[in-house]
Amino acid sequence: MIIKKYHGYLTKLFLKNVFIILLVFIFLSFFLNIFEEIKYFENKENEIYYPIILTILNIPSIVFEILPFIFLLGVMFFFINLFDRDEIELLRSHGINNFKITAIISFVSLFMGIILIFIYYSFSANLKNLYLNIKYQYSNTGDHLAVVNEGGLWIKERSQDEESIFIINARTYKKNVLEDIKITQIDKNYKLVNTLLSENADITTKTWNLQNVKIYSSEKKTEFIKNFKYSSAFNGKIISNLYSNLNSLNIFQLIKLKKNYESIGYSATEVKLHLNKIFSLPIYLTLTAIIGALLMFKFDFIKSKFFLIVIGVLVSVIFYYINYFSILFGKNETLPVLISVWLPQVIMFLICMIGLTKLNEN
Repeated sequence: MIIKKYHGYLTKLFLKNVFIILLVFIFLSFFLNIFEEIKYFENKENEIYYPIILTILNIPSIVFEILPFIFLLGVMFFFINLFDRDEIELLRSHGINNFKITAIISFVSLFMGIILIFIYYSFSANLKNLYLNIKYQYSNTGDHLAVVNEGGLWIKERSQDEESIFIINARTYKKNVLEDIKITQIDKNYKLVNTLLSENADITTKTWNLQNVKIYSSEKKTEFIKNFKYSSAFNGKIISNLYSNLNSLNIFQLIKLKKNYESIGYSATEVKLHLNKIFSLPIYLTLTAIIGALLMFKFDFIKSKFFLIVIGVLVSVIFYYINYFSILFGKNETLPVLISVWLPQVIMFLICMIGLTKLNEN
């Protein structure tokens, strides 16, 4: 009978421990993040509940980033429960060895990882998007907007005197350079003032240098200017960071953004990295579960639970920084995107395979 029931029992116990660790980190994230939101709104007129709402909206995204750490601690507490109740020996006496126990929590982690990237990530991305939109309303750049779509780069901004609105479209965007530019100026009543066309512009600073400019106006003849200065609220660096927080976009939006970036000649490396990072999560959680099991089985002679947790945290931090620096090399294009994301997973996989071959020796 135990052979038929142990799968369900171990699965429930594992998920229970992961859920408990998850709740702990949700509360920690809330108290750590709310002070940042209170500081952000301290000089702004708003209701007192705004920092609380924003903190709640931001927590799912924070939790998604630390899921491997949560799963590793969940695995460790799962085994601590089994050891404390002497259930490990009971399972072994019924032919359920270390490998079978590890296989169960690994498959559960893989399945949970797939659910998390397709359901939970979309949920957290939508909340993150709402979070950023609310903060945007209270930022000092509320009158400015920049997006990238199939039509290229689009910017909407107001003049310093608030009398004019400028709609800017560039077909191609490369680092600090816009090409095939159209700038439409309208007044505050949305009447056309003039239209400016330019072959290219250097946008290294907020004072853009436009080349070979044509200015069309209903009040005077068309003007041709070789060099033209345009003052903007944006420069190359600001535009490059338009979607620096990719956690606010779901998978479909990220794929669309990647295509849009590529269509205007802009590097989509960061978007590709983020997508691969999301898709690698089920594998990452599975390997994390295996590593957690290996640690608990190999260090079962250590009676101090605190020391075991410290070891788990150190291992988690090591793998976090391996991933971090590998992805950093990918952002700098020192390594190809696929290698920078998946190389740490390969290293973890090899470590797991070596450990699994000797897992039943305990």
